[in-house]
Amino acid sequence: MRRFASTMATKTSRKFAPLRAGANSDAPKLRGIVFDMDGTLCLPQNYMFPLMRDALGISKSVDILDHIKSLPTAEQEAAHEKIQNIEREAMVKQAPQPGLDALMSYLDSKAVPKAICTRNFPLPVEHLVGKFLTNHKPFAPVVTREFEPPKPHPAGILHIAKAWGLLSEDCQGDATGLIMVGDSIDDMAAGRAAGAATVLLTNAANAHLKEHDCTDLAITQLDELVDILERGFVASIE
Repeated sequence: MRRFASTMATKTSRKFAPLRAGANSDAPKLRGIVFDMDGTLCLPQNYMFPLMRDALGISKSVDILDHIKSLPTAEQEAAHEKIQNIEREAMVKQAPQPGLDALMSYLDSKAVPKAICTRNFPLPVEHLVGKFLTNHKPFAPVVTREFEPPKPHPAGILHIAKAWGLLSEDCQGDATGLIMVGDSIDDMAAGRAAGAATVLLTNAANAHLKEHDCTDLAITQLDELVDILERGFVASIE
């Protein structure tokens, strides 16, 4: 797994104003939330990764997408097809994260923009949205691994910020008003490097990331964010 060096690698007291009606706060307004997909919007399907590495003949220490990109151009399409076949088989087993519907309904009621930034290819994302989220406002934009560079690089999140009209003084994407919600170090690192606040959705495999410098807040279920956002997001500071 790759790491993206960031100048924002330490925790800061990130805050956003409460979303509840009538709340008064000097904290900045939340401008939107970016979600990872696998392990965040749906339950983790981590069994895919050993299968992908076996199909490609690489070890656990080698990043899958980096490996494919390093191959001769003529070999990349076949390598992508190998891992896409595994993703196609896995997507029919997708199950929504507990609290997904409640959180999406809440964000829609508050008109909070939502986007997806994932290392998956588009089809599993379309399958998840079409199966579990048709009654909610769409995610836009949806950034998949076809956008380069992928997480943990912050480019995808900054692209989303720019698409939402959130710009820095030099007219680049400004993600300081965003929250990145994910379940991996790539999600936390990308969010931190982009300047967004980060929320880790914990599971049995990633609990150690709660203490990581790139993690601002940890939750065990998606709809825990409803109360957090109602009261006003405040990062946990060690």
